[in-house]
Amino acid sequence: MDVNSTIKRLNRVKQTLKGLFTGRDQAIDLLVLATVCQEHLLLIGSPGTAKTAIISRYTDLIEAQEFSYLLTRFTEPSELFGPLDLASFQQGRYQIRTEGMLPQAEIVFLDEVFQGSSAILNSLLTILNERVFYNGSVRQVVPLICLIGSGNSIPDDPSLQAFADRFVLRCQVHPVEDQQIDELLVQGWDLERERIEAAKRLAAGQSVSQLLSTVKLTDILALHERLLDINLASIKPEYSKLIRELRAEGIEFSDRRVVKGLKLIAGATLLRGAASAELIDLWVLLHLWERPGEADGIRTVLQPRLAEAGFPSLERSRLVPEIILDLEAIKAQAPLLSSESAITAHVMALNKLRQELIANHPQELEARQQVEQAIQGSLEQLDHV
Repeated sequence: MDVNSTIKRLNRVKQTLKGLFTGRDQAIDLLVLATVCQEHLLLIGSPGTAKTAIISRYTDLIEAQEFSYLLTRFTEPSELFGPLDLASFQQGRYQIRTEGMLPQAEIVFLDEVFQGSSAILNSLLTILNERVFYNGSVRQVVPLICLIGSGNSIPDDPSLQAFADRFVLRCQVHPVEDQQIDELLVQGWDLERERIEAAKRLAAGQSVSQLLSTVKLTDILALHERLLDINLASIKPEYSKLIRELRAEGIEFSDRRVVKGLKLIAGATLLRGAASAELIDLWVLLHLWERPGEADGIRTVLQPRLAEAGFPSLERSRLVPEIILDLEAIKAQAPLLSSESAITAHVMALNKLRQELIANHPQELEARQQVEQAIQGSLEQLDHV
């Protein structure tokens, strides 16, 4: 296998996806890294941010078997793992028919992954960690390369910590920024047109054209083996120092995540086309947080090292007290507003703070309530203009 050729083709896959999905560069980069390293990725964000569509396109481009499902509290294990094999059951054997289901998939996407029942999550834990599905008395090896989970937030339930820790990579997926709306409309409408045309062809009994695969899955699997060739000796001292600094800041890393982090650094180095890890490859630590609130702390500690290596500057999301200061300043202007246009602009400014809280601090319900009360007050004021 030509390593450089495979990496170039993977880069083309990334560029193709980035050209289709506005504002999703980070998630796409991590999806490729997770695949090469055969690790799992957790996407945190609100619904409607194209997560399922990205993964579907990606599996088309790398010719991988995909399985996607939205979990709820009422999802049955059979919906993921397959139905009971009645013929075997009548002969006294308990066996699940897994054809076309999660145990036979190579790339899996589970939306609202923490909503699954304990029976589902226990089976997933074994699949994530050991790549094994216990099908009755049979220990069935699964071909899983990467499982991508998503949710609005990471639950505080201690019983879910072991499961959540299997998702080494984390990425926050926010709604597209205001300045990218025009680009979103162009790309989004192109995708909608494509879906409508595909449905029209299906209704007419015509075949639906598929994206031609750019990278063979066998090449990606072979690329995974080349992680062993990456020289990590020069970066290990700096990596160890960083982990100690982050722990001193109160950011916890399990032993598993510390070791997996080194593997991901090797993956970043490999995808960069290099043989030895350098400071710039430490960017993967930006996505090893346990809680979204830890991301800023990691950026603060890591930014000087990455800046030294020429990595683009990282913007820190504002803390809640900073947002509240803005809120108080905007609220102070409310009694002075007398025209409809001024009050409308006032409401838009408040809503922007609300969106910032939802995107960067989803757990801060009290702060969001303050903003929503201010919005409601302004709307009532608008009714009297």
